Amino acid sequence: MWSPAHVCESPAMAIDPLSEVIALLSPRTVFSKVISGAGRWAVRYSDFGQPSFCAVLDGSCLLAVDRQQPLTLGAGDFVLLPATPSFTMTSFEPGTPVHIDPRAAAAGTGEVRHGTRGGRPDVRMLGGYFEFDSPDSALLVSLLPAVLHVRGSESLPLLVGLVREESLDRRPGRDLVLTRLVEVLLIEALRATPAEQATPGLLRGLADRRLAVAFRHMHGDPARAWTVEQLAQKSALSRSAFFERFTRAVGLPPMEYLLAWRMAVAKRLLRRKDLAIAEVAERVGYGSASTFSTAFSRHVGQPPGQYARTP
Repeated sequence: MWSPAHVCESPAMAIDPLSEVIALLSPRTVFSKVISGAGRWAVRYSDFGQPSFCAVLDGSCLLAVDRQQPLTLGAGDFVLLPATPSFTMTSFEPGTPVHIDPRAAAAGTGEVRHGTRGGRPDVRMLGGYFEFDSPDSALLVSLLPAVLHVRGSESLPLLVGLVREESLDRRPGRDLVLTRLVEVLLIEALRATPAEQATPGLLRGLADRRLAVAFRHMHGDPARAWTVEQLAQKSALSRSAFFERFTRAVGLPPMEYLLAWRMAVAKRLLRRKDLAIAEVAERVGYGSASTFSTAFSRHVGQPPGQYARTP
């Protein structure tokens, strides 16, 4: 009978799947601004699709994201919406919602005031968005909670402030600094999210100590011909228990997740344009270029050679 002591150790155990996912998402291009509200106000943002964030500096307000439970936001709270569906933000006595196009709202860097003009605001926050420069962003974002709400973090408001300062500055190295800051911001937000808040996906899977072992092995050695039995053994679970536990936590069966991860890694390698298809195939667990090409074409919709040539 398996026990926690049987969990297998290997160099792959040093791999951090969460950091790998964030790196593969390739966050870039940050926009941010200070937003405040006073009196009775309400704003309705249309569906945006890109990741957005908000850190409450002072005061409080209400946030209602479509198809999610409404939230009361207070000073020190941080919210991340990985795919930003439509949402409404209001005072506690809301007025008639003003509809806002988030793309149009990106213009300008001055403070935005909702409700009563002038005077001390009832809430003040720093909000913004960025982009994922990955062709697999939809897949990877689908494995994250729709809303991440973190309370009491000391580092997240600080990181958001650093992001804003850097986004407004034009010093050399700005783009690289912003990329690294946003990567840290994402990782900190994801790991600070309580496990009980996580919907089926990557965070819930990583929160399970047994399943986290399997994730580290899949991410650490995608070239290995993993089977469900082998991953179950690494996780110190029976095959059936591992399969059911992984599928329930992640929302995908183990082999389906592994295929998706291999294809995401293959896309990154193909975009480098300095590797032969046979070498890419070997790095993601395929014994031949033809077998890999068939699997890649089925998964992506075009052969790897054509994908590599796409600008």
